[in-house]
Amino acid sequence: MQTDAILNQLGYMPNEALTGQVTRIVNNTRGFEKIGKHILDLHKTLKVENSYVAMSNSNDYFKIKIESPSNALKAAALEKIEHFSNKYKIKLQKVDGKDTYYIIGFDK
Repeated sequence: MQTDAILNQLGYMPNEALTGQVTRIVNNTRGFEKIGKHILDLHKTLKVENSYVAMSNSNDYFKIKIESPSNALKAAALEKIEHFSNKYKIKLQKVDGKDTYYIIGFDK
């Protein structure tokens, strides 16, 4: 999967810095070749709940950010994230004190 395509699908305007960042994230995400499409599909699916997949500014991972305005939407987003993680065997790491999860990679 090309870096510009990943950036576009996540809503970023490709540039040299972002291309480098996405390359580092892809290389750091265990099994990205198996799960990349599913990560982008999750991004599309979560938009309904005001949540999304983005690039972390502090770590070389994609992150799932829940910004749902209601508890019902937040619960729906969490259900989709759990389904995504279980179905595709993807390891997530919750960020302490935030409704954010790092996508660590394929969990053998």
